[in-house]
Amino acid sequence: MNKINSYEELQKACLKYSENLKIRESSEEEEAAVENKRCKRYITVCGGTGCKSAEGDVIVSNLKAEVEKAGLSEEVTVEIAGCFGFCEKGPIVKISPDNVFYVHVTPEDTQDIVNEHLLKGKILENLLYEEPSVKEKVKRQDEMSFYKKQHRIALRNCGFINPEDITESIATKGYLALGKCITEMSADDVVKLIIDSGLRGRGGGGFPTGKKWSFAKAYDADQKYIICNADEGDPGAFMDRSILEGDPHSVLEAMAIAGYAIGASKGVIYIRAEYPLAVSRLKTAIDQALECGVLGNNILGSEFSFNIDIRYGAGAFVCGEETALIHSVEGCRGEPTNKPPFPAESGLWDKPTCVNNVETLANIPAIINNGAEWYSSIGTATSKGTKVFALAGKINNVGLVEVPMGTTLREIIYDIGGGIKNGRKFKSVQTGGPSGGCIPASNLDIPIDYESLTSIGSMMGSGGMIVMDEDNCMVDIAKFYLEFTVEESCGKCTPCRIGNKRLLEILTKITNGQGTEDDLEKLKELAQTIKDTSLCGLGQTAPNPILSTMKYFADEYEAHVKEKSCPAGVCKNLLKYEITDKCIGCTKCLRNCPVNCINGKVKQVHTIDQSKCIKCGACCSGCPVDAIVKK
Repeated sequence: MNKINSYEELQKACLKYSENLKIRESSEEEEAAVENKRCKRYITVCGGTGCKSAEGDVIVSNLKAEVEKAGLSEEVTVEIAGCFGFCEKGPIVKISPDNVFYVHVTPEDTQDIVNEHLLKGKILENLLYEEPSVKEKVKRQDEMSFYKKQHRIALRNCGFINPEDITESIATKGYLALGKCITEMSADDVVKLIIDSGLRGRGGGGFPTGKKWSFAKAYDADQKYIICNADEGDPGAFMDRSILEGDPHSVLEAMAIAGYAIGASKGVIYIRAEYPLAVSRLKTAIDQALECGVLGNNILGSEFSFNIDIRYGAGAFVCGEETALIHSVEGCRGEPTNKPPFPAESGLWDKPTCVNNVETLANIPAIINNGAEWYSSIGTATSKGTKVFALAGKINNVGLVEVPMGTTLREIIYDIGGGIKNGRKFKSVQTGGPSGGCIPASNLDIPIDYESLTSIGSMMGSGGMIVMDEDNCMVDIAKFYLEFTVEESCGKCTPCRIGNKRLLEILTKITNGQGTEDDLEKLKELAQTIKDTSLCGLGQTAPNPILSTMKYFADEYEAHVKEKSCPAGVCKNLLKYEITDKCIGCTKCLRNCPVNCINGKVKQVHTIDQSKCIKCGACCSGCPVDAIVKK
């Protein structure tokens, strides 16, 4: 692609390239026109990490080969796109302008897609999504319950454009916001617009983005920096990865806009090295942007220059904290420091630095293009816009969802997520990653915003949302998250380094059946002390899973301590397997037992020697008549 030398040239390029995308913007008229006749088609295959790992690349290759074999090369284009978000149903193939959305596609399905769908106009019912509530097949993406209540802003181009082709980004107004800023707006205008939009940081803290920019802008320096925090460390979270894989140019553009706003000419993307696909697409995007003249020196023929480098993280959770991240970029140990001074005053190489996470930045171009009033009209009074969540756990529709702030947990879990797997009973949802809290069913109708989640002992965090059912033990869940934070603590401050280890020891004692009522009091007291005295956000929020589960699931803690039992049947040392009178004496359990703790003769009820039982469950899972119960 040729270099673009002005904002006017960029606008013309946008109009030119957008023509190529119209085929993907399906309408009912276009859908009707393609029935039973050959016409221009566009096949989009999910190219996110999840679908690629399920042979997505093979599906693309096979489709291209089948299209050529059928003589449709002039009429059908096959391309990759970013993540569609519906990860539970991948690999995904979408055909436009038919607006047909196929799920669980395999390489073997590609021949039928071409020969039956493209040539004969026959919809492949076996590849359509089936709504779990009504057991009906759904053809269109926008008619699926998973998408109906979503409002995609940060994810606007994911699953729509080819992330490895800058012309497709430009076709969707890519870099127009940057061009508008450097030609029509002052730096103060840009900062004010972001402040007026109400955008708050999506990395967990929720600090107003425009204010952070204004602080960095206020300090004079010969060099300033913009850092994109792509060190996504929450278990089960993949929001930032999907944005970088599906729409990397939106983040690059936003970093340049932020640089223009605060007076920075250099940017750094700090990304975890475990994201090879995101890294690869970022490198491609940076090279293409430099070639086009929308990054680098004298952007779009202006006096503004902005360059971006990539730095790799080694997966340290604490480096999600901005001062620890900055130290890691500098080549030092990733440890947080006391604030003030804040990075806006003294950050990377002691220069004014602004740190924003991927999702925060992905919103910026849309806000510039559509206006502060547009963005602030979405969401709640104090939490504007939308939020992306990685919905996972015991949920039917695992995937990425983007909803307006103020949407309730019930809407996300049941309307979008399709409810709990296997018809089980909902028990809790954990938001905010290891720093968040576990929310019970009684709070399912609470609106999702920063203040509401904090009021019930959880937090927004970066957007992890793990759903649990009746088979989860909440004491064990608290222990799981604490094991993670203990492992990830940098060890700099005593409350986090030592205190969290003591918390973990007490929880381990309780789940082993050795806990006392005094231990429950110690848990509360120590958790609150760590929360009040730790140096950084990791330590300050590490006790949240414990405090929230003790508040909402106190009965489970008491059962572990007083009754020496685990109501959910998870904690091994508190389990007990018993053989009931339903036993037919087939001896299968006896033969399956690895420690020979089962006694009995053929056609007689067997017994278990509890002193020898290792609670492995082999007897229970192998019993043909369900005669063995877990207590």
